Amino acid sequence: MAPPDPSVVRIDGPWRHLEVHANGIRFHVVEAESTETSNTPVTDRPLVILLHGFGSFWWSWRHQLRGVTGARVVAVDLRGYGGSDKPPRGYDGWTLAGDTAGLVRALGHQAATLVGHADGGLVLGDLCAASADGAGDRRGQLAASRRTAGLRADPA
Repeated sequence: MAPPDPSVVRIDGPWRHLEVHANGIRFHVVEAESTETSNTPVTDRPLVILLHGFGSFWWSWRHQLRGVTGARVVAVDLRGYGGSDKPPRGYDGWTLAGDTAGLVRALGHQAATLVGHADGGLVLGDLCAASADGAGDRRGQLAASRRTAGLRADPA
């Protein structure tokens, strides 16, 4: 079976499409275009990563990409979805949490605010649990409902 045509998920708008390598695979990441006129490097602005739920892809965050200001905002196609790689394994929560921590580092940041919907929220829960081991400077706060979660994470 041929891989899907990438143009299906590379929808034009006030954002740009990136390919980011983290945790051994390639992720399709969509970054909101900055409305700031300063010459501040993107890695100096706070990073916000938006993680979609089951059966969706980055497009579910299109309104938030346009609405969040004052930060570097990205929506990612999780492993196996949209324009990201679809390896035969690695869909457990721990691997998906590792993907997210790897994305933070691959995007050039030490920390990020993570927002997840449905399965994206489950990934945040696993990342928070993995970060709660007291090693290094890993910190996490999880606020969750049945549908959404938010996490501030400093992956070491």
